[in-house]
Amino acid sequence: MGYEWHGWALDALRGIDPHEVLQALGADRRWPRRATAASGIGVLTVWARTAAGRPLIVAVRRAGDWDWLIVGARDMNPAELAGFERWEARHD
Repeated sequence: MGYEWHGWALDALRGIDPHEVLQALGADRRWPRRATAASGIGVLTVWARTAAGRPLIVAVRRAGDWDWLIVGARDMNPAELAGFERWEARHD
């Protein structure tokens, strides 16, 4: 599975390094969830932790059979983190 970036997606990262996004996408434990972007386009969000344990939500769109376009990433808010930690506890 491959991931691609557009320059605008990299430029939109605030306080998150691109390598952290890739770590989250490559994490052993990922919680994929369907979502709708602010533009109304359907995306897949991947809830995961970086190698350092930082909880991120990464949004991707299918670009091909095995390729994905990274469209954004952000930190989890406290409510999202609580839900993610419950999911993690059930999937240990």
